[in-house]
Amino acid sequence: MVKDEITIKNIDKNLNEIGYVSNKEITTAMFLALSLNKPILIEGPPGVGKTELAKAIAKSLNRKFFRIQCYEGITFEQIIGEWNYQKQLLHLESSKGKNQDENSIFNNEYFIKRPLLNAFMNENDSLLLIDEIDKADEEVESFLLQALGEKEVTVNDLGTFQLNNDLIVILTSNSQRMLLDETKDRCLFLYIPYPSVEREMKIVKSKIPEVDDGLSRKVVNLVHRIRDLNLTKKPSVRATVDWVNSVENLNTKNVDQALIDSVGVAVKSESDKKRVMKDIFKQ
Repeated sequence: MVKDEITIKNIDKNLNEIGYVSNKEITTAMFLALSLNKPILIEGPPGVGKTELAKAIAKSLNRKFFRIQCYEGITFEQIIGEWNYQKQLLHLESSKGKNQDENSIFNNEYFIKRPLLNAFMNENDSLLLIDEIDKADEEVESFLLQALGEKEVTVNDLGTFQLNNDLIVILTSNSQRMLLDETKDRCLFLYIPYPSVEREMKIVKSKIPEVDDGLSRKVVNLVHRIRDLNLTKKPSVRATVDWVNSVENLNTKNVDQALIDSVGVAVKSESDKKRVMKDIFKQ
C-alpha cells in the first residue's frame, strides 16, 4: 500500500483479507500512525492480540518484519548489536607489525547488528515491533527514545545511523510497570481490551472457517463468563480458538461434556480450573 492508498477503509480491507478481524478503534489508530509517521503504543491485557496486530500490519502492507522481544534483563547489545570481539582480535593478531591503525576494527565489518539497527539500516520499508517493553528496565526504555523521536540510532565507536526506510514502529505493553512519560509523548496510543462477543466470534470464524456458529457462540459466551472470574490468568483469544477446535475434534454430541473434558485448553492453572468448575460448570 503506497502513501496515497492509506485510508481507514483500505487498512480495514487489507487486514480482513489476511484474516485479522479489526474494529473501528484499531483501524483508526493504525491509519493515524501511518499517516502521521509516528510510533504507536498498544496496551491491553495479555492475549488480546497486540503482537498479532503488529504482524498483521506488516503482512498486509508487505513490509519486512523485525521484532525486539523484551524481557527482564535485556541489554542494549541484544537490541542494537555488539562488537564481534573474536573477529577484532583475529584482525589485530594478523596485523601485528603492519603499522595498521587499531581503530580500524571499529567499523561495520566487526559489528553484529541486532533487530533495532537492522530495522533502521535496511532499505526496504519495514515494521519494527518492540514487544512487551514494560518488561525491559527504564534504562533500556530511555535508550530507545532517540530511535522513537529522532529516528536515529547511535552506537558508541561506530557513529549515528539515520533511518533508511519508511519504518513503522509498534510498541506493546501489558502494563506490568508504568512507562516513561517521554515514551508516551513520542507515541500514539491504542488500548485493546478483550473483544466483544461478536468480534471474538468473527475471530474464531477467521481461524476456523468451517466452524458451527452455534458452537462458536457457546464457547465464546463461556469464555466471557470465565474472564469475569477472579483468575490468575484469563483465557486469551487464542485459547478461545483452541477450545472451539478441541471441542470439534472430540467429535461428540455431548458438547457440554466435551467442554468440561477440554477445559484445560482455556484455563491454565489448577486453582483457576477449580474455580471455573465450581462457578461455571457447577461441579
